[in-house]
Amino acid sequence: MEITHKGDKVIDLTPSIKQKALRINLNDDIYGTFAEIGAGQETVRQFFRAGGASGTIAKAMSAYDKDFSDAIYGEEKDGRYVTEDRLKKMLDHEMDLIEKRLSRKKHPNKLFFTYANTVTTIDFAKQYKGHGWVGIRFQIDTTQVYNDIILHIRFKETDARLQQETLGTLGTNLIYGAFYKYNEPKSLLKYLYDHLNQDQLEIDTVNFSGPVFENVDNRLMSLQLVKNGMTDAVMFSPEGINVLPAAQLYKKNILALRGSFRPVTKVNIDLYENALKMFVNENKVDRDCTEVIFEITLSNLKSEGEIDEVDFLSRADLLCALGHKVLISNFKEYYRLVEYFSNYTKHRMGLAMGVNNLVEIFDEKYYRHLSGGILEAFGKLFFKDLKVYLYPLLSEEDGLKDSNNLKVHPRMKELYKFFKENGRVEDIKTYDPSLLGIFSRGILQAINSNETGWEDKVPNGIADLIKERQLFGWGQSN
Repeated sequence: MEITHKGDKVIDLTPSIKQKALRINLNDDIYGTFAEIGAGQETVRQFFRAGGASGTIAKAMSAYDKDFSDAIYGEEKDGRYVTEDRLKKMLDHEMDLIEKRLSRKKHPNKLFFTYANTVTTIDFAKQYKGHGWVGIRFQIDTTQVYNDIILHIRFKETDARLQQETLGTLGTNLIYGAFYKYNEPKSLLKYLYDHLNQDQLEIDTVNFSGPVFENVDNRLMSLQLVKNGMTDAVMFSPEGINVLPAAQLYKKNILALRGSFRPVTKVNIDLYENALKMFVNENKVDRDCTEVIFEITLSNLKSEGEIDEVDFLSRADLLCALGHKVLISNFKEYYRLVEYFSNYTKHRMGLAMGVNNLVEIFDEKYYRHLSGGILEAFGKLFFKDLKVYLYPLLSEEDGLKDSNNLKVHPRMKELYKFFKENGRVEDIKTYDPSLLGIFSRGILQAINSNETGWEDKVPNGIADLIKERQLFGWGQSN
């Protein structure tokens, strides 16, 4: 949304969907194709209605029948059509046709594009609300290779017609943004919601590629999705690439570790390794069907005020360098994280955490917004045999703390006792005692001060990366 102020009035300058489509249509240089599968030709309809479409639209098509779709774009071995691979095949095929059928000599100034989507809207039983992949391949310079913007979306509306209209609005925003906001990718993301709201649509994965986006870090773009409320969580692979959480978590056993990881320490890795050993020994847990997720919450990233993007990338870089998947979420409470995982799997789940984290879970102040209070939260948190794997804490005042002697609020004692006695909390007993004095805040302070001695408190290779890339202020102290 673009606004300006005139006196005491706030004026919305956001162009309408018709105005966006018409501006594209009236640009003599923009020319391309639309290929939409699964929800009608809802995006191209906006351009036909706006007028002047003959100068923009080379072709519009929908290959609904699978046999026809396979004949055009190739068969999918797994039988799935609403996938990123399918979308990319559509973009490849349609752009190849444009290049073959339109002579550059005849159209030297044309900026070619192809817009595609493959989606499924809500089913008749209204059990699955639908989702899809949406993308555009385009150029803003005829001498350069093409650029891509690819999104994964989830519908929230419960009516197929409304979902179709939402898709048409989103598609128009995407095409408009590609040509007129490509140099402001953060703004481009926000403008995708022009004339939409977050109750209609979730965007949970985005990837930019191509020469105009060569300086764009897609992880930062994913962070914007969470920061702007477009989605609750995004995920990076160990290679540092944005991945679709649903694809990574679908029908998997999940072990999650929450932390600041500022920086990741040997304690974090000791917790991870021991918790994983215990988790895979649980009934019905297959290691080959298990995902370990290192999670950082948005509230943690904001702990020092506004989100420091450099600091965020530093944490993600180090975790990815150790071969781990990283989840950035907007789930301050653990039960919301478990609810999120439950959208994608009915398999076993586990949480690995330290004593202080478990004590916080039993703090009623985090659940005052729930009508059922802490009992409602715990009903969501501990269903499906979820178990907490607890790492001890060495305190100068109280000595070693574990599940047997940690202190919760007196009103919570019986509730904690119930979950403890029912095996929902299990102590990690094979921890390394020599690591109990390691705290990330102490390491961070040493790094900021360019001190030595912290290097052996972080996993192998991490100290070298911190120094080499000057992460967390290393080498910048006066």
